Amino acid sequence: MNFKPALATLLAFSCASALLGFESENLTARCSFSNSLEAFEKNKTARVAFMGGSITEMNGYRPMLSKWLEQKFPKTKFEFINAGISSTCSTTGAFRLRRDVLDHGPIDLFFIEFAVNDDQDAGHSKESCIRGMEGIIRQIRTKSPKTDLAVTYFVNPGMLEQLQAGKNPVSMNAHERVLEEYGVSRVHLARELAHQIKNGSFSWKKFGGTHPKEPGNRLCANMHMEMIEKAWSAKKIKASKDKKIPAQPIAPNSYFNGRFLSPREATLTDGWKFSEPDWKNISGKKRSRYLGRPLLHSETPGKPFRLKFEGRAIGAFVSAGPDAGILEFVIDGKRKGSIDLHHRYSGGLHYPRSVMFAHDLSPGPHEIVLSIKTGKGSAARIMEFCIN
Repeated sequence: MNFKPALATLLAFSCASALLGFESENLTARCSFSNSLEAFEKNKTARVAFMGGSITEMNGYRPMLSKWLEQKFPKTKFEFINAGISSTCSTTGAFRLRRDVLDHGPIDLFFIEFAVNDDQDAGHSKESCIRGMEGIIRQIRTKSPKTDLAVTYFVNPGMLEQLQAGKNPVSMNAHERVLEEYGVSRVHLARELAHQIKNGSFSWKKFGGTHPKEPGNRLCANMHMEMIEKAWSAKKIKASKDKKIPAQPIAPNSYFNGRFLSPREATLTDGWKFSEPDWKNISGKKRSRYLGRPLLHSETPGKPFRLKFEGRAIGAFVSAGPDAGILEFVIDGKRKGSIDLHHRYSGGLHYPRSVMFAHDLSPGPHEIVLSIKTGKGSAARIMEFCIN
């Protein structure tokens, strides 16, 4: 594929970004981005990762920024990691971070977006948003301390209406609390869009909606370019202030030790299998990334199984389809509860989501017993357990 025309257009738009009048409060560089600059200019090899939901996974701002970096540093060998997974929120992000990003090796530059998915997909409270985003940021700071970070706030119609009314959406407010505490740079695309719509220089239709079209993604990419270029040029932030790790987390139960645990570790009983489901005979749309792999599944209510684990939180990353049931749980023989796996998007789709049974356990070993109760359906399909 010939990218030269697209690159020319992208670079021309980048050069004109100052004319767009980006609001300075929407471009907040809280670090020098010196590590990535050194990797690009001196080391000549670099690893750049992108994590988020479908906005990251799609052909949008991510490939635009990747092409910009390749054009700006033509002698550098880049490895780009697309860790965008549709429908996933920051909670899932904190548990899959190790598998999808950190296991690739040290990351020089890392772009993250979860504001929209924490809002419309997960419907998170402020506390849940903090546990997920702090879980990601603190984990990165600890395990890949040199990584330069940039978080972006994308937007959906409801969130845009809140911004236009002078209100701050829950997920953005929560994420900003984390970013300020950890000194993480931020591109407030959502507020910039609201500003430009008010001034008549942009429109929601031109932006392209929740999943932006080319003009919306270009706006986003150029905001990143301007923020990072200014940080590289100014070099006002001393290295000692980069990569801050507060002595204490904002929330002690944030998922900064988050990891996936394979369901194959569970002690199963009759009615449960660790294998690939017979998808062709199961109604509902399926996403290809979840096919061709074993998972823990059952359609039989009342058949408990046990899982021993060590940590302060336990949850499950599940595929919840039209036939999803309710998971009942007992932790350490004392704490009891249930979670309906069916999601408002599960009507015709096997929807990926993380459900948490407990996030505030005492450190150490625990055991959970899980069984199915009939709800809209009686199926449970667990792809991973979430342990913190």
